[in-house]
Amino acid sequence: MLILLVLRVPIAYALGVSASVGLILFFGWRPGGDPNLLAGLRPTLAMIGSSAYGFVHNYPMSMIPLFIGLGHVAYHAGITTDFYYALRVLLRRLPGGLAMASVNGCAGFSAITGSSVACAAAMGRIAVPEMLRYGYDPRLAAGSVAAGGTLGSLIPPSLLFVIYAIFTEQSVKGLFLAGIVPGLLSLIGFLVTILIWCRLRPQHAPQDDTAPTNAERIASLTGLWPAAILFLVVVGGIYLGIFTPTEAAAVSLVVAIVIGCVRRRLTLSLLAEAGRETVRQTTMIFLIALAAKVFTSFVSLTRITPTALEWLQQSDPSFLVVILAVVLFYLIIGMFLDSIGILVLTLPFTVPLMMAYDVNLIWFGVIVIKLLEVGLMTPPIGLNVFVIKGVSPPEVTLRKVFQGTAAFLLLDAVVLILILSIPALSLWLPNSAF
Repeated sequence: MLILLVLRVPIAYALGVSASVGLILFFGWRPGGDPNLLAGLRPTLAMIGSSAYGFVHNYPMSMIPLFIGLGHVAYHAGITTDFYYALRVLLRRLPGGLAMASVNGCAGFSAITGSSVACAAAMGRIAVPEMLRYGYDPRLAAGSVAAGGTLGSLIPPSLLFVIYAIFTEQSVKGLFLAGIVPGLLSLIGFLVTILIWCRLRPQHAPQDDTAPTNAERIASLTGLWPAAILFLVVVGGIYLGIFTPTEAAAVSLVVAIVIGCVRRRLTLSLLAEAGRETVRQTTMIFLIALAAKVFTSFVSLTRITPTALEWLQQSDPSFLVVILAVVLFYLIIGMFLDSIGILVLTLPFTVPLMMAYDVNLIWFGVIVIKLLEVGLMTPPIGLNVFVIKGVSPPEVTLRKVFQGTAAFLLLDAVVLILILSIPALSLWLPNSAF
């Protein structure tokens, strides 16, 4: 599988092919016997079919296309861009106000779409040229948007939390609520980072002292309410027990369509385009998840994980050593693979390890997702960095984007240490809701 990934084979095919070949060998080449690959083909196909059917016919899976659809509808209806432009007006007099508005806009975009990469792509097209036009340093402009785009991993609704919940059989509601405080900590930390940056190097962010007019303030408030309503529907509805996460996904999608139609921003052609984009992205995620499910079945049959756990029990390392090794493992692998691929590839190994130490899997889920956030900005593959580079003007080089994200990575390290040291930061809201 690693060879296929190095050869740039898409991760769904790398997982599916390696798992299928492994299953054929497992069933068709028994210990002490001759290989009979045809004999192994029938049970392999049966397992692939049953795994695919059982995985897709899973009620929580319907959240994925619903939340993806919500993101695309909100983007085409102008809800996410209005949120950014409103914050740009309200924060422009602060040091680094445009960068702060960009990070807040990314947080709002992420809270609606649940996708960090989509957030980076959309906000990169809007916010980076805007900051450059006002004389911002390319490193601050690109770095703030690349960092802000990662907030979609923690702030609900998060697609990564949904996938983690399905593979680990944890509560989606609990994971959504667990991500709120760490997500807000990251957001506040990013804003403080921008403030310190602008205090130390004020030439990187020319300040606009023009006070917004009353008309601009009213217009900005008009741009904030649609995003606020969608966030309240998802988070407030789930926390208060009005909706299940799946119901919240469906209701929020309908609300976004209604808002777009009432404001005359969402035409039939735009709605159709949002539907096409939703189908494409959902198909990609489902294909990766299905291949990962087959790979997980293969891993279970080989008993690799129980053997590794037995070896760990014999060596008896402390939990601190184990969790630090897991963190280092995710930081390293995050440099080379995308977030969904890392999640489906590693959970069959790391989750049983955490269960052996009686770790709360909700808390562990927040740690994993935070590590995946960091991986979106770390070289050499940092996906958000390459997305920002791809949608930014030519003067924003790849080197400048990586330089810009360095300051935000330091803040991420602080937040990660806090999450590891104080589990209550992640577990307080879920415990109060159940």
